[in-house]
Amino acid sequence: MGNLVQKYIDIAKEKNPGEPEFLQTVEEVLTSIEPVLEAHPEYVEAGLVERLIEPERGIQFRVPWVDDNGKVQVNRGYRFEFNSALGPYKGGLRFAPSVYPGILKFLGFEQIFKNSLTGLPIGGGKGGADFDPNGKSDAEIMRFCQSFITELYRHIGPNTDVPAGDLGVGGREIGFMMGQYKRITNAYDGTWTGKGTANGGLAGRTEATGYGIVFFAREMLKHCGEDLKGKTVAVSGFGNVSWGTIQKLNQLGAKPITISGPDGYILDMDGITPGEKEDYLLELRNSGKNVCAPYADKFKGAKFFPGKKPWEVKADIYMPCATQNDIRLEDAKNMVANGCKYLCEGANMPTTNEAIAYLQENGVVVGPSKAANAGGVACSCLEMSQNAEHIMFSKEDVYKQLEGIMVNIHKEAADACEKYNLGYNLIAGANIAGFERVAEAMMLQGIV
Repeated sequence: MGNLVQKYIDIAKEKNPGEPEFLQTVEEVLTSIEPVLEAHPEYVEAGLVERLIEPERGIQFRVPWVDDNGKVQVNRGYRFEFNSALGPYKGGLRFAPSVYPGILKFLGFEQIFKNSLTGLPIGGGKGGADFDPNGKSDAEIMRFCQSFITELYRHIGPNTDVPAGDLGVGGREIGFMMGQYKRITNAYDGTWTGKGTANGGLAGRTEATGYGIVFFAREMLKHCGEDLKGKTVAVSGFGNVSWGTIQKLNQLGAKPITISGPDGYILDMDGITPGEKEDYLLELRNSGKNVCAPYADKFKGAKFFPGKKPWEVKADIYMPCATQNDIRLEDAKNMVANGCKYLCEGANMPTTNEAIAYLQENGVVVGPSKAANAGGVACSCLEMSQNAEHIMFSKEDVYKQLEGIMVNIHKEAADACEKYNLGYNLIAGANIAGFERVAEAMMLQGIV
C-alpha cells in the first residue's frame, strides 16, 4: 500500500472512529484504486478521494411511535446521501437493531461504486433505523413507517434521493412509507422502488438480485473456461436474495445444496430443487421467525447443523447471500481445504479483508458483491424509468435487461483488470471500473 492511499485511510479513521465496517470498505476500495490515482495526479490535486470518502449529507432523526399496548417507543432514523455525481442518491433502507452510522456509511460508500458499475444514472446512498420489525404486528410496523417518513420525506424525491428496501424492509414496509409520503407531499411519483406491482413496482424485482448474482457467476466461470451447469453451490441465507439465487442456479443446471440462518445451516445433498423446496424458502422468510431449521423437518433428506455456517461444506462454488462479514479467515481456510475455486458474493461485503486475501493467495476467484449483486439496484433504476415514463415492463423485458447489465458489469471489471495488468482480480477490477466513472463525473462538476 502506497503512502498516498494510507494517508486517505488515516483520514477516514480519524473522522470515523468506532465504525469498523465503513473503514473496512474504505481500505478495500482505496487499496484497489491506487494505480488509477498514480495515473491521474489531477484527482489527487482536486482532493477527489477526500471528497469521495465524506458523505455529501448525513441525516439523523428520532422516530417516535406507539406500540399495540399504547406505549410510546422511540428509535433512531438515518439517511446518508453519499455521492450524487452520477444521479440522484439511490440505495435501500435497513431496519434492524444493528443499524448505526458505521453500517449505513459502509453500505452507502459501497453503493456509489455498485451503482456506477451498472452504467445507469444513479448516485449512492443508504439509510434505515435501529427498529426491529421481527415480532411486530402489521399495525405497529405501519405506525413506525409513517413516523419514519414524516421526517425523512423532506429529504427525498424522484430527482433527489430514491430509497428502496434492504434488510427488514420489504414490499409491506415500502408500501406503508410510500403511502405516508404520498399523503404528505400530494404526489404519486417515482420516489420509491421495491414497491408492489400494484403500486407501480417492477415485475421480477424480488428475484432480480439473486438472478444477477448467478449471471455474474456464470460469466466468471465462462472466463475461466468452465460451465456453471453441474456445479454444486453452497448458498447462505434464506431470504429473497437466496431464493432468487437458488431459483436461477436451478434454471441454469447448477445444484444448490445449502441455506442458512442465524440458527445454523441446512445441507440438502439432493439439491434445493424447483417447486416445493424453492417455494418453502418464501414461507420461511414470511414466517418472521428468522430461522431455517424447519426446512429439515419438512424435507427428510436434509440435515440441520445448529449454530454453524455452510462454509465447512464441500462445494464447487460458494455464494454468501446473508450479511456482512459472514466469511472470516477460518471459513476461508475451510473453503480452500475443500478445494474451493470460486466465491461469488451475494450479500454486501460478506467476506472480511483477511479472508479475501487468503482466498486470493490460494487461487480462488472472488466475484465482489458490488459487482455481483448490482442487479438489484439496476432493476430499481429500471423501476424508476418505468415510473417516470408511466409504462410497465414485463418480466421478460426485465430479465433480458438484467442479464445484459450483469454481462456488461463483468466485462467492465475484467477489462479494468487487463488495463492495469491485474490478472483476473475482479475485486480490484470492479473497484476501478466503478471509481473511474464516478471520478470523471466529479471532475467535470468542479469542487462541490
